[in-house]
Amino acid sequence: MAARKKPVRKAKVATVLNDDYSALEKHCIAINEYYKALRVAGFSEPIALSMIQDVESYPDWIIPDLPNKIDNIPYDDEDDD
Repeated sequence: MAARKKPVRKAKVATVLNDDYSALEKHCIAINEYYKALRVAGFSEPIALSMIQDVESYPDWIIPDLPNKIDNIPYDDEDDD
């Protein structure tokens, strides 16, 4: 009879619990979760990638609203004669 192999135990993956993410890290996490959700929902890889590149396809709650800094900048037109 052949000798049986010992069962191999997989080591637990160490998780990093970090609650103080920067705004960029939160944005990247949201995009990554959105992509994963699209793939689980059955979207193909090219379609999921195109959807995460189109910001208008994001749900309102996935990424918080950022203030529109362009509209707040005063514009002086010198050609107002």
